[in-house]
Amino acid sequence: MRVGVPKEIKMHEYRVGLTPGAVREYVHAGHEVVVETGAGAGIGASDDVYRTAGARIADTAPEIFASAEMIVKVKEPQPGEWAQLRSGQILFTYLHLAADPAQAKGLIESGCTAIAYETVTDPRGGLPLLAPMSEVAGRLSIEAAGGALQRHRGGRGLLLGGVPGVKPAHVVVLGGGGVGTHAARMAAGLGAEVTVLDRSLPRLRELDDLFQGRVRTRYSTIDAIEQEVFSADAVIGAVLVAGASAPKLVTKAMLKSMKPASVIVDVAIDQGGCFETSHATTHAEPTYEVDGIIHYCVANMPGAVPLTSSEALNNATLPFGLALASKGLAAIAANPHLAAGLNVHRGRLTHKAAAESLGLTYSPADQAIAG
Repeated sequence: MRVGVPKEIKMHEYRVGLTPGAVREYVHAGHEVVVETGAGAGIGASDDVYRTAGARIADTAPEIFASAEMIVKVKEPQPGEWAQLRSGQILFTYLHLAADPAQAKGLIESGCTAIAYETVTDPRGGLPLLAPMSEVAGRLSIEAAGGALQRHRGGRGLLLGGVPGVKPAHVVVLGGGGVGTHAARMAAGLGAEVTVLDRSLPRLRELDDLFQGRVRTRYSTIDAIEQEVFSADAVIGAVLVAGASAPKLVTKAMLKSMKPASVIVDVAIDQGGCFETSHATTHAEPTYEVDGIIHYCVANMPGAVPLTSSEALNNATLPFGLALASKGLAAIAANPHLAAGLNVHRGRLTHKAAAESLGLTYSPADQAIAG
């Protein structure tokens, strides 16, 4: 199969769909890989490095979209990109459709087959292609919170870990999954006082065992969220419902009871955000203020560390991408975990949670492929 890797065009997105090492794997498996010139610049991989790995270099993105049978990206296609997709073409990337009706419409109209990294599953019910970026984003969320808490950036002027004789910051993490766990790990490692809220008692027990008392856990109820958020110096939104819009756990009205100049970091912003007052920001202008509360809502946080992120992402996506390149739609039909990643196929929306969030008709993946 001919596999195309266009350069990412979302603002301040420096990751790349295939690293040179991944290209070698595709070429070794007998596939042709075409990479847009400059696609690897953000990770320090020149066109010559890609040529050495076996790729052909294309001058423009339209050349990639016109010739490739499968497009491998990192971020969701932008309007100018989804307009170039065509029927029968496979798109393998993050999509986050539930919060993006325009993109959903564009992909449906294109007739392409779109597989979302974030909804591919594993035998344990996990999300293996979302996990590496959740790990990166969770750790970055604490760095972001620490920076936003600095006074010259509008924050409370508080050091996350404090110093001897001075109380550390109170960091509240909403959600105990991959993002929340890594956020808690980073915050606790810096010496902050950390509380994680989640609605799964088994998960809270796992976190309690993992952190050995260094992190406090609470079952997530309305009361518990209010108590913790109102006492927090930084709140990390780490809630995920696979393929669906994130639930709004903190309302605008609640901001008035939070500490002045405290910080919200909404890692769930790709799925619409879990704070009512969240809207997507960029690395160029990452924060804004609502009712005296600093909001950090960058929609592609891992893009700030593209070398780490691209390597971690390719480690996870490579087996699935190779299966798609080798077998096409047959790979989806043969693997229920890859089938869970199918979001759009030939004009049909094939992920139930995304369809419900968007208010659109849902077609089961097996029926869509068979049809």
